[in-house]
Amino acid sequence: MSHSYKIHFFHLIWSTQSRKPLISPEIKEHLYPYMGGIIKNLNGTLLEIGGMPDHVHLLIHMNNLDKYSYFIRDVKCESSLFINKKFDLPSKFAWQKGFASISASFSLVDRIRNYIKNQEQHHKKFTFEEEFIKFLNDQNIPFDKRFVFD
Repeated sequence: MSHSYKIHFFHLIWSTQSRKPLISPEIKEHLYPYMGGIIKNLNGTLLEIGGMPDHVHLLIHMNNLDKYSYFIRDVKCESSLFINKKFDLPSKFAWQKGFASISASFSLVDRIRNYIKNQEQHHKKFTFEEEFIKFLNDQNIPFDKRFVFD
């Protein structure tokens, strides 16, 4: 085969360090487009972003997975640096050490987008911790609760 065709969709989730509610509406207004720019510079496409003051959900599209772990590291690192440089917060902003990365089929993209868009409504019923554990369980991802939220 002379040509390769590939497309990958991922639903990414991570929280602020210690789940501190630091993502105010003002920060969100600047952070989300900035994260989209980081993703674009890393040859990805941000399809949707949303979250709450203590966490973020991203739906991304990528063609090349060669350096996927570095991709996530760079998005988290560069966005943390941006927040700390642009905003005067009472404490240093940082993301949690880990993350969830769940692959998605094209047929689920619209459903995931809607889920991400409706985070505020969803979190009237579930905490971030409950939501995150549910995602891990729904995807049959083995985990040790002692280390999930470090």
